Amino acid sequence: MFQDTRPAELDPLGGPDPWAEFRVTQAPERLRLLRELRDRSVPVMLNAPDGATLSSALWAVDDRQARLNFSIDANAPQLDRLIDADEAVAVAYLESVKLQFDVAGLVLVRGHQSCGLQSGLPREIYRFQRRNAFRVRTSGRHEPVARFRHPGLPEMSLSLRMLDVSIGGCALWLPHDVPPLQAGTRMGEVQVELDADNRFAAPATLQHVSGAGAREPGASGARLGCEWAPLPGAAERVLQRWIDRAQQRRRLLSLG
Repeated sequence: MFQDTRPAELDPLGGPDPWAEFRVTQAPERLRLLRELRDRSVPVMLNAPDGATLSSALWAVDDRQARLNFSIDANAPQLDRLIDADEAVAVAYLESVKLQFDVAGLVLVRGHQSCGLQSGLPREIYRFQRRNAFRVRTSGRHEPVARFRHPGLPEMSLSLRMLDVSIGGCALWLPHDVPPLQAGTRMGEVQVELDADNRFAAPATLQHVSGAGAREPGASGARLGCEWAPLPGAAERVLQRWIDRAQQRRRLLSLG
């Protein structure tokens, strides 16, 4: 069949495929990426077609049996929905690279002290460079602020400093005395105040959490890496104009 033999640079109808440059189809390269996710214990988000999202980690890559094994939280409320769906899109980040691939035939495996999900090996992986867009690293007294309600405690309003921001997402600083957030959390609508004249609202998803990112010596807390999901048109225009001005200021300073 053509679908099994068509060149990678062609789409299913035989025309040029715009996704060909992002697709990893060679088995050695796919296995290398999967093993890197495993060896580095990178969080992997499993996204079911109905919107259910489950945080996991890839702990085994069995190329002989063509199986993947994910460690999960057995008490996660989204687990049943994911198993019922029998398939999901996996998303993970290797520093500046976003990896995305389909997993199918999900099977729940329970052990004495652990719980996991098995799936078949993906036939292809999409590899995207995350930071093609200019990222503004904020500083000074007028740092942008993100305001939203804590997803786990809706009665709690948060106002977090933005450490950096781009057209694709932002990084927030979560102080140590604020209840923690988990990777994969959908944060709902975030009110962003870039400065006194530029504001927008957009939904966001928390992609990863790390302990790095504080600027003050001795500060403790967590760095939240967030992705707009997605960025509405009006908000994108506000943010893009603000980023463009930041780029212009940087160029002027470099000439000084």
